[in-house]
Amino acid sequence: MQLYNTLSADERAELIDNAGKQRLTLSFYAYAKIENPKKFRDELFIAWNPLEVLGRIYVATEGINAQLSLPANEFYAFKDTIEMYSFMKGIRLNVAVEHDDHSFLKLTIKVRDKIVADGLDNKTLDVTNIGIHLKAKEFNDLIEDPNTILVDMRNHYESEIGHFKGAITPDVETFRESLPIIENQISEHKEDKKLLMYCTGGIRCEKASAYFKNKGFKNVYQLEGGIIEYTRQVKELGLESKFIGKNFVFDHRLGERITHDIISKCHQCGVPCDNHTNCDNAGCHLLFIQCDSCKEATQNCCSIECQEIINLPLVDQVNLRKGLKNGNMIFRKGKSEKLAFKTETKNIAQTHSTDNASRENKVQIRKKIAVKKVLIGTGEHYFVKSEVGLFKITNHQIKVGDTILISGPTTGIQELVLSQMMVNGSESEVAIAGDKITIKLPFRIRSSDKFYKILS
Repeated sequence: MQLYNTLSADERAELIDNAGKQRLTLSFYAYAKIENPKKFRDELFIAWNPLEVLGRIYVATEGINAQLSLPANEFYAFKDTIEMYSFMKGIRLNVAVEHDDHSFLKLTIKVRDKIVADGLDNKTLDVTNIGIHLKAKEFNDLIEDPNTILVDMRNHYESEIGHFKGAITPDVETFRESLPIIENQISEHKEDKKLLMYCTGGIRCEKASAYFKNKGFKNVYQLEGGIIEYTRQVKELGLESKFIGKNFVFDHRLGERITHDIISKCHQCGVPCDNHTNCDNAGCHLLFIQCDSCKEATQNCCSIECQEIINLPLVDQVNLRKGLKNGNMIFRKGKSEKLAFKTETKNIAQTHSTDNASRENKVQIRKKIAVKKVLIGTGEHYFVKSEVGLFKITNHQIKVGDTILISGPTTGIQELVLSQMMVNGSESEVAIAGDKITIKLPFRIRSSDKFYKILS
């Protein structure tokens, strides 16, 4: 019996595209005593795999924490599978503000010690003694109370792109870091102030409220359902959104637009921007904020060094990664010394000279790369029988006669001259941003592949 994912991300993306079904992205959590998490995990996989549920789910003796997507037409069948368990009957499902069919590309259900890593000793903490849950209207009202301390229980890279006005936003990378830091910061107000907390979907506040009550805080409140449910209620009731910017989410989207406010800056040049990305160097994969201009100049990399690496042959890139730990095992999210603007503004005030430095840095990047190319778009699908690749053009334009380069971890680096293409279903000489093109290709492409135009 299958109890694990057997398809690659590319294969799953292709199946999703071919199915043509609208998918819902949602999240939920529940604290409950689970005697046998391994058995519970296997039961969920067996129930969800036939429903085409994809996502990242953690189960532990203390409960379940799930972020996932599923075909919209399977929603009620999915609800039936979770409501078979008494502790999940009538559970609130936080449906995403924005949907993306590719938000998750595999089903991963893992057994963990805890559903949220908090570093706490559950033997001495009563997790049922929690704060008062508030709906959006009540939450907005309490924010206006001068005796309220509003605290963001998320990490720095989450609050940087969006938060509630006037909130304390700790400069932390993990939930376990934030608890003692916040306690120390507001310890003198255990009895005379109202402690009001929020997070993405409510799960961190659930544990944090129990923690702070255990530490002697008398008036503890939390946003029910987190930012996701708050946004739904704000829209439904026509309330003012006190949350500004984007809500960071832990899937392929990396963020949901809540308001049009852009409160953060590109980590490479400092222009207003709130688009998170991961460095294209697979040996780095640093999470940081990058504007479209820097994305083009650096080929979606965080530094000159990483840009040089992605222009090497694939075999050389793999050799460079051997023996190295990846991702946030090397770099702190959004805090690498490679991020010029982020590093400089941490130590000094933003000045005109900072802008000049970032512009000079971009010039150096362009000079350092021998083969100049511009990112034109991304791969979307490969039609095996007809040997045709489908691409979405996102920047600039491409025309017949241009030299193009297609690259990806599996595809490698493929360079060819564009001799013919179909644009939005009809043969054409030119394609611009927003168009979808198909090209006859003797090799298979993946949805993660990048599509470049060679400039020189």
